[in-house]
Amino acid sequence: MFEDFALEEIDVDGQRIRVRHGGSGPAVVLLHGHPRTHTTWYAVAPELAASGFTVVCPDLRGYGQSGKPVTDADHTPYSKRAMARDVCGVMDALGHKQFAVAGHDRGSYVAYRTALDHPDRVNKLVVMDSVPVVEALERCDAEFAKAWWHWWFFAQQEKPAERVICADPDTWYNAWTTNSPQALGPENHADFLAAIRNPATVHAMLEEYRAGLTVDRRNDEADRAAGRRIECPTLVLWSTEDDMEQIYGDVVAVWRPWCREVEGYGIKSTHHLAERNPHDVVRSLRTFL
Repeated sequence: MFEDFALEEIDVDGQRIRVRHGGSGPAVVLLHGHPRTHTTWYAVAPELAASGFTVVCPDLRGYGQSGKPVTDADHTPYSKRAMARDVCGVMDALGHKQFAVAGHDRGSYVAYRTALDHPDRVNKLVVMDSVPVVEALERCDAEFAKAWWHWWFFAQQEKPAERVICADPDTWYNAWTTNSPQALGPENHADFLAAIRNPATVHAMLEEYRAGLTVDRRNDEADRAAGRRIECPTLVLWSTEDDMEQIYGDVVAVWRPWCREVEGYGIKSTHHLAERNPHDVVRSLRTFL
């Protein structure tokens, strides 16, 4: 897995970030979603590197083997703004002043926050299976709540979701059914399994969701009120066998007010498209980048 890639830990302002990187040429950062680690890109990253890109795959803070800072009442240490600073810090350490960033699921929130907060650093943006946090929350209806109920469950703290998940993380995360070694690939599955079995990682992942409903929403609202937009070209991808079109209809239209230049289309896949249809993900990224 990740042949010819280096694996290391990089300190970003006292925060330890595990990162895998390889290849040469224009740099692109790949950001995973929940509850994955950077190894979700195992079938995508080497193909991009072979196509002439430097590919950087970190574990988001709190996820996988990256650092897990102590949280606060506003969940600010797990905000996408903090994670975006991690991305820029990693790229500084690796010597890349400008880069493209592509994120899936929760990683896409970090990706677009990086583009919004650091427009001088991000030259292209790819978001997969998401809309901006505030757009999702403002469109919330019974259908959304039924499909994405875990957002509200993860946010609970008086009866914390950690107790439920950590009682049987393998079953909660379908580790031997839909997320089996056959579905994820054995090495990617082993990394995923180690993450979900670590109570500190489970807590940190839920803190990231809690930040989504609080500080991340406020940051989106402030950007929208100020008229800030994503300045770089943006590509929106989504899994056609997931529920993005069912919930949002024209997914690109949701992103259009946020971007100077945006295009997008669906890819035939279930939700974890980098694992289920890496060929089309690579093709889409290579063409756009």
